[in-house]
Amino acid sequence: MTENTQNAAQEIELLAFRLGEQEYCVDIMSVREIRGWSRATPLPFSPGHVKGVINLRGTVLPVIDLAVRLGMPPIEGDERNVIIVVSVNGQTAGLLVDAVSDILSVARADLQPPPDLTADKESNCISALTLVDNRLIRMLQLDTVLPTQQNDTAA
Repeated sequence: MTENTQNAAQEIELLAFRLGEQEYCVDIMSVREIRGWSRATPLPFSPGHVKGVINLRGTVLPVIDLAVRLGMPPIEGDERNVIIVVSVNGQTAGLLVDAVSDILSVARADLQPPPDLTADKESNCISALTLVDNRLIRMLQLDTVLPTQQNDTAA
């Protein structure tokens, strides 16, 4: 293995975005596309963090208000907001966020585990923390953020 190949294997690319004054990121390998804001069609009996669904080239895609999902005030949704289309474990969804801020290349060694502050391990959606230019960025664990088929889809 060359030195460049070893360095590449030790780094991860992240897509950073803002929710209010906070900054989060996801592994760029889970991002399918970044779309401008489009109004979602609400579905009855869906959880409060699910804004509704949009049609993405013939596929019906749930749109999650990530702020609500993480316990913050809802995003109203306007032309300044974006929808990050992500896919994890065969499940695709749109994450409504305030704005995409950066693409980061971070050494895996710089990803620190978050402090254990929750009693329920399954509700912990932050997989790591990293410091970039004096900004503490939270890395989302997408499989805990996305709705699960059995309990978060409309009845």
